[in-house]
Amino acid sequence: MAAMSDEPALLRVRVQPRARLDEVVGERGGAVGIRLTAPPVEGKANAALVAFLATAAGVPRSHVEIVRGASARDKVVRVEGVDGAALRRALGLGAP
Repeated sequence: MAAMSDEPALLRVRVQPRARLDEVVGERGGAVGIRLTAPPVEGKANAALVAFLATAAGVPRSHVEIVRGASARDKVVRVEGVDGAALRRALGLGAP
């Protein structure tokens, strides 16, 4: 579980839907690459992203919100209840 925080963490992500595994694949251009098995139809990939990040951060799904890019591969996600550094560690990334 990541460290608790009063300030929400904002995370730039680039989603690759229809992958073989749900996984973090690193960082490029300031965005975290996340592969998801879900297809990009009817909000399935967005729901999978929210679930993936909530599980990694150890917070309820209701604490994760896509604030920009809901219909694009590049998104900005807000995660409440965890700080940015702890979220990055939970995703297997280094410090920003």
